[in-house]
Amino acid sequence: MMNTNIHILKNLSIHKISYLLFSCLLVACSSAPVQELSKSSSNHIQSTPYTKADEKLGTRWGDEIQSTVSSVNLKRLSNQPVAEVQVRYADKDFVGREINSISVGAGQISFVITNDMAKKLPMYRVDNNYYLSAKEGQSYQLRYTNHSNRTYEIVASVDGLDVINGKSASRSYNGYVLRPYSTLVIEGFRKNNNTIASFIFSKPKDSYANNNPSGSIYNVGIIGSVVYELNAPKKPQTITTPNPYAPNPQPQAFPADN
Repeated sequence: MMNTNIHILKNLSIHKISYLLFSCLLVACSSAPVQELSKSSSNHIQSTPYTKADEKLGTRWGDEIQSTVSSVNLKRLSNQPVAEVQVRYADKDFVGREINSISVGAGQISFVITNDMAKKLPMYRVDNNYYLSAKEGQSYQLRYTNHSNRTYEIVASVDGLDVINGKSASRSYNGYVLRPYSTLVIEGFRKNNNTIASFIFSKPKDSYANNNPSGSIYNVGIIGSVVYELNAPKKPQTITTPNPYAPNPQPQAFPADN
């Protein structure tokens, strides 16, 4: 078992309280802090999709939304994830099997991408790949629903960046916890313990990945989710952690002085 410190977060931007948890960088026999959340153009593709330059999108740093986190101690049952899903998005109409949600972890979790009014955005499956039809300027959210009595950790990335710390994404980074029979909503890049910057589809040049030293414009257009199972007691220990969140992408006139 891997030790992990976690935080409890209350997401005040949604009506239903959902729980998020982020698990620390897990190395054998080591522990670290984790967090939990309380509550254009239309071109068809075939089985091997190709996205033209004018169809490509990224995700920019959007409006500030209140969303509070706190840290608690939890353990991953294994450093091997139980599931992983990737969704590619672009400003185009995809040809494939339209789906209502993505089944994750043998049906234990369902995953959808919605707008900020909780309306599902169109997703398609081609072979074992998933695609999302997106529009520039549209805000979106990642929604995970746990249909089981188990507790999971969701490590999410957007455009190759971790949604919590803003660094080049890794499966070993901190994630959000998904409690039994609950829904986890990830609405943006975390700025601090109390706020996030909403996800908004944008041109690649305006994306957070293109304006973040840790990012790359070559990774825009993809959303990743990795799932770990957790050993989560009903009353985990609350801890205090530093502020390891995504840096503000605003340009600096004298960056060496900051």
